[in-house]
Amino acid sequence: MALTRPARPARRWGTFPTTADVGIWASGPTAAALLEGLGLALYSLLADPRHVRPRDERIVRADGADPTELAVAFLGALLVLQETDGFLGRRIAATTRGRPVTTVTARVLGEPFDARRHVARTEVKAITYHGLLFDPRAGRARVIVDL
Repeated sequence: MALTRPARPARRWGTFPTTADVGIWASGPTAAALLEGLGLALYSLLADPRHVRPRDERIVRADGADPTELAVAFLGALLVLQETDGFLGRRIAATTRGRPVTTVTARVLGEPFDARRHVARTEVKAITYHGLLFDPRAGRARVIVDL
């Protein structure tokens, strides 16, 4: 019997167009997976993640009154990290707490922006609540960001 190589999992995050801004989406089995995917999608708007090396680490924490507010707070914290330190994430490992989920601590691996290797894509001004969906039970999340 021949051994088969396991299928490579499909990417679980991405972007979608909206009328004036852009949206990011993620799918996954847990709230932590959704937050990780949304974070990677956010970083992909800022620069091509294929050119970001996971050599430095940052710890990001966020809290929210409910899971929706937590998603906005977490993405906002990642955006502040990029704006203040120029840090671009390549990998994210999140741990969530609460029922429903109201706290996240994430280990973000990446590096500061380097104009010689990174091409800036888009400037993200803010994370919005408009059209926001964060549903760990269904394994889906969507957030529109303000450009």
